[in-house]
Amino acid sequence: MKAMILAAGRGERMRPLTDSTPKPLLLVGSKPLIVWHLERLAIAGIKDVVINYAYLGEQIVRALGDGSAWGLNIQYSPETLALETAGGIANALPLLGDSPFLVVNGDVFTEIDFAKLRLNPPNLAYLVMVDNPAQHPKGDFSIFSEKLSEEGKNKLTFSGIGVYHPSLFSNIEKGQPAKLAPLLREAMTKGLVGGEHYAGVWHDIGTPERLAFLNKQFS
Repeated sequence: MKAMILAAGRGERMRPLTDSTPKPLLLVGSKPLIVWHLERLAIAGIKDVVINYAYLGEQIVRALGDGSAWGLNIQYSPETLALETAGGIANALPLLGDSPFLVVNGDVFTEIDFAKLRLNPPNLAYLVMVDNPAQHPKGDFSIFSEKLSEEGKNKLTFSGIGVYHPSLFSNIEKGQPAKLAPLLREAMTKGLVGGEHYAGVWHDIGTPERLAFLNKQFS
């Protein structure tokens, strides 16, 4: 299975840290945030990784190169305008192929075992859900018998980690902005989105304060 790391965000909430450094290259412990993902993908046996980029993206390319330092093959999907999550994935489909692929947000930190994530037919998506963090107390979706739904009171938060079938993005015009949530909601109404509750280490690195909090755990 191939993987894609979403790294095209501007990181407005992380300013001033992101004024000169793209968010995926901010340090967590002694390593850039995105390197933690690359190492875990390599451990999981995933060899082919696609990374999209926009703002200060040339820094990401220079830092990571072809991925050989981690035993990976990295390809890049540059964006000249903000394509949103689904638009960015659709733009990278020629690099991702025709089989299900893993997608990881570039601004989360996690210790999840990527090797265990799978998409079972006929599902179009499989999402990793986590406990609601303080900044997102109402959550996103509920899990009923390993299927996700917008209904229900006990909602969890989407972690930014999922496995998708490329056909989920088939109606998005390449190079056009598109959000992921509407695609997921439509697939949920058809019972085509599975998911799991992950209770392990996960952090949304959305602000300098959250980054500082995480880094304290490495000191």
